Amino acid sequence: MNDSVYTQLLDLACGAFLLAAVVVLWLRQLSSIVRAFALQGVALAAVAGLLGVHEGRWDLLAVAVGIGLLRAGALPHLIRRALAAGTPPAAHHSTHHYEEDVSEARETQPLVNVAASLLSAALLTLLAYAVARPLVELDPTPATSALPVGLAVVLIGFFTLVTRRRALAQVVGFLLLDNGITATAFLAASGVPLIVELGVSFDVLLAVLVLQILTTRMRAAFGGTGIDDLRELRD
Repeated sequence: MNDSVYTQLLDLACGAFLLAAVVVLWLRQLSSIVRAFALQGVALAAVAGLLGVHEGRWDLLAVAVGIGLLRAGALPHLIRRALAAGTPPAAHHSTHHYEEDVSEARETQPLVNVAASLLSAALLTLLAYAVARPLVELDPTPATSALPVGLAVVLIGFFTLVTRRRALAQVVGFLLLDNGITATAFLAASGVPLIVELGVSFDVLLAVLVLQILTTRMRAAFGGTGIDDLRELRD
């Protein structure tokens, strides 16, 4: 793979990676948000794979395969299971309950509306490019030139985490944040050792399993996964 093709493919993968994070802010249907997150996992795996092919590192190719299986497969599957667990068949419920289940599958009242969220994403992306400029100038390679993308996704993930009220939407925000950190590590250091990535991935998988159990308990206790319901708890 020559340098020109490598640069174009890397830019394409990074562009898809950032676009998926912005789409998560735009969407309200939780099932669609999970699909966008899965596509971001594919883009992240592509970034790692391109770095591995360009540098001739088989360990990075193995990491890329692992990222694809975990972040585009296993994690979205776990979130879908948690979402499906809160949407019982309509045939066994009244119309009133069915409407509640539909609303439970949407992020209906985020703290920031769609237009403001997209504007915030644009501003956070500009901030990421401004912050990363000195780092890019130190070693202006195709990988480091894409470093602001990883930082932008970190900021967008944190923004998603703090502005969503549904627990599952916040889980996706946490995972966006983790994807951004992983991408930043890859682009800044041309990849991370396989054992490090495996350790981080298992930690993320464990965190999602715990959060899945938490959302199930919240739904059983409060009938939904709105974070505002936790305010009802008192010592």
